[in-house]
Amino acid sequence: MKRSIKPVLALAGLLLSLSLPALANDQADLARLLQDFLAGASENDAAVHDRFWAEDLIYTSSDGRRFGKAAIMEGLTEDGQAGDADAATPPEYSARDVTIRVFGDTAVVTFRLVAEVSGETVGEYFNTGVFRRRDPGWRAVTWQATRAAEAAGEAPGSGDQR
Repeated sequence: MKRSIKPVLALAGLLLSLSLPALANDQADLARLLQDFLAGASENDAAVHDRFWAEDLIYTSSDGRRFGKAAIMEGLTEDGQAGDADAATPPEYSARDVTIRVFGDTAVVTFRLVAEVSGETVGEYFNTGVFRRRDPGWRAVTWQATRAAEAAGEAPGSGDQR
């Protein structure tokens, strides 16, 4: 008995066409979440941090320290401002070269974080965040920040390639 593959292909096409809008919506939601987070982080807004990070976050900083959401939140004062009163002008953060890949209820977001003070770049980092869709939405569960070599005074592509 010979079966036609056409119905199977039609069903696969239908399922794919139904999932593409959801994927685009997830990517747009994550892009907006990242943009809102960076705007709030530029002001050390505690509510923005609380919304962005999952309770079980594992954050690996660019200097090799590992900590969770509680440590981030402790670094903010009750009024939502950073505890460092010596900082004259806090940096403004932006994301460049953003890539968002969604795998069901998990997503990986990679980008170049640029920190600027008065229009001058003071730091650049490669960030990778793993997000899980949880009630009420996406939360960062893992974060890795690495200082970009160019920001550390090295030419792109230079240095030991281990």
